[in-house]
Amino acid sequence: MAIPTEKNRGIDRLIQEINPEHRDRRSSIEQDICVWCGNSAVEFVDELSRKEYSISGLCQKCQDKMFIIGESND
Repeated sequence: MAIPTEKNRGIDRLIQEINPEHRDRRSSIEQDICVWCGNSAVEFVDELSRKEYSISGLCQKCQDKMFIIGESND
């Protein structure tokens, strides 16, 4: 079980409002599911991605989509 970082209640509400299924960030992280897609969130490419999960609640796949890993605008 991951441990969610502390956030202002307003930020937690905003995250819940904008994700497709309105999942609660804290509960999702505690259950190791992605707040965005609802899939399992236990495998990450590195510690930084694992830490990001405790902050945002995004699984590796959703992090990759959100942060456009590996693409360059050069």
